Order: sequence, then C-alpha cells, then structure tokens
Amino acid sequence: MSESKDQELLNELQACEDLISDRVANNMETFGVSSTVGRLLGIIYMNRQAMTLDELAAKTGMSKTRMSQVMRQMISLNIAEKEFVKGSRKEYYNVESDYVQTFISLFTTSWKEVITRNMALERRLRDKLSTIEEDIEQHASADILKKHQMMEKELDDWTNYYNWIDRLVDCFETGEIFQYVPIHPHSKEAKNDDN
Repeated sequence: MSESKDQELLNELQACEDLISDRVANNMETFGVSSTVGRLLGIIYMNRQAMTLDELAAKTGMSKTRMSQVMRQMISLNIAEKEFVKGSRKEYYNVESDYVQTFISLFTTSWKEVITRNMALERRLRDKLSTIEEDIEQHASADILKKHQMMEKELDDWTNYYNWIDRLVDCFETGEIFQYVPIHPHSKEAKNDDN
C-alpha cells in the first residue's frame, strides 16, 4: 500500500477516534459532569496508555493548570488515577478502560453525593417538625395539624426514596445488578440453558 493511502487511512481512523472522544465528552453531561472531563476521558482512553498533564494540555489546547484541576475531579469521580511510570518524574494519569465500570463509578459517585445531601436535609427538617409539633400541641388549628401531618408523610416518602436509591447504588457497587441486567445478554440465556 502506498504511503499516501496509509496516511489517508490513518486520518480516517483518527477521525473515528475523535468522534468517540467527542461522544464520550457529550455523554458526561448526562451525569452532570463537564464535557471537559469527558473529553479527557476519551483522549486518555483512546490513547490506550497513561498520559502526562503536558501531553493532555498539548492535545486539548488547555493549560496544564486546568488539566490538573480536571484530573483531580476525575480522580474524585473514580474514573481516573495516577499511574507510576518507571524512570519518569512526571505524573501520569490513566482512566478506566471498561465502559461499564466507568458508568458504575459515575452513577454511584453522583448518587452517593445526592443521597448524603438530601438525607442531611431530611434530618434538619425532622428536627424542625419536632419543634413545630411541640407548639402545635399547645395551640393547633385543624389546618396546621393537617399541614404538619402532610409534611411528616412527605418526609417519610422522601426517606423511602433515598433509601431505595442507596440500595440501588449498592446493587451497582456489589455487581448484583449483573444478575438482572447482564453485560452480555446471551450469558444469562446460557446460564438458563445449563440449569
């Protein structure tokens, strides 16, 4: 094959890689994560090996400082980690190469934060309702009593909802989800055939 044809094919393959990286970046918005995180995730993933902040800055046109900030965010989301490269003093970063694990990390990290924030609010509201209840016992109208009962029910529903999400997150983290939704649908059928 001629060099020009090789270059043409390499350019086409690079365009395919770029489309995957762009799509990963766009998908991050679904998790409430910036497209910059997704862009770096896609770049490192398609590079198939760890990269330095300098390499990432050169690839994206962003500053090394910005790359450092984004990598810290990615580490906190459990989708990236520092990687030791023998013989180098630079910090290298790599990303999870399994799409399913990346989804699980983003899903569980995001929802754990939501659960924590909302359960803290639920505790504060229950304390407030307890204080209000003391006053209601002394001078309660029927409307106030009814509204107070509605708020207590609302908080019970709220607690049940976030407890359900917490159990769902556990289902993902433990891998139990794969019993119900296997990664490869045929694997479930094969197991049923074995029984």
